Amino acid sequence: MLNRRRFLMSTAAAGAAGFVATHLTPAFAQDAPQIQIFVPAAPGGGWDQTGRTIDQVLRSEKLISGSQITNVGGAGGTVGLPQFISQWKGKGNSLMVAGMVMVGAIIANKSANNLSEVTPIARLTGEFEALVVPADSPFKTAGDFVAALKADPTKVPVAGGSAGGSDHILFGLIAKTVGVPATNLSYVPFAGGGEALSALLGNQVAAGISGFGEFSEQIKAGALRLLAISADKRQDGIDAPTMKEAGIDVELFNWRGVFAPPGVSDADKAAMVTMIETMAKSDAWATECKNRNWTPILLTGDDYAKFLADDTARITAILKDLGLA
Repeated sequence: MLNRRRFLMSTAAAGAAGFVATHLTPAFAQDAPQIQIFVPAAPGGGWDQTGRTIDQVLRSEKLISGSQITNVGGAGGTVGLPQFISQWKGKGNSLMVAGMVMVGAIIANKSANNLSEVTPIARLTGEFEALVVPADSPFKTAGDFVAALKADPTKVPVAGGSAGGSDHILFGLIAKTVGVPATNLSYVPFAGGGEALSALLGNQVAAGISGFGEFSEQIKAGALRLLAISADKRQDGIDAPTMKEAGIDVELFNWRGVFAPPGVSDADKAAMVTMIETMAKSDAWATECKNRNWTPILLTGDDYAKFLADDTARITAILKDLGLA
């Protein structure tokens, strides 16, 4: 259980200014702390959904008495990150939601700050990506897609999210694995999944890459054909091979996790890790992950820090291949 007195004192000192959402549950107040959740993205996106789901489950499990949620969007999290580092330093009751997209954005934007300056608490979820084509595409399999990519990558435009993000990274990994120079790829970035979907349905691009959830309804409706997924194994209810099964030796999860600010005490870090571990093992969290097609990939503390360092090195190499680092 978290040290309630320390957390409540920290919360009181921080104040509520600037927070856009507050949830207080007085019945829990005598037994659990209040926390602050920083989301370096606009409301409604994946990080925001993650932050609000964490809040919901922590409260339902009576691990906290309340929370305050701040959204600061922009540039893949690199607008909010400096604020979290400088303004939230030492606040041991605070969590920032971030993930793979921020790692790529930091590198691609040559940000002055990076995730080595905050305190890793836990990697929580991974969302596998999907490679899709329009229903009337000549590409019937991932092998067909790869063959065309090898023949002339400039004639295989692929839609996805922002340059340097997880969709772009997966495309780069596919190219590298099958021997196509990443700098020759035709990648068409879109600000949102809706725009990428429109480009696909309008046959403006040859294929698309995004989280499976972005395409699932159109796949079910028969408007898109799912060629492969980037998961480590076949997924129940999804009639498609993994990329490895399809002959592309690539596996990728768009991971999300949480971080504490710099300068927190060892005791606060340990308490936060324990709280998140308890949440992640709850039935309520398992239900939310299933409902949202999130794969639980819990990793905490020092192991998470090592994973982050390794993943940053991997993403840096990929973005260099793509000419973005």
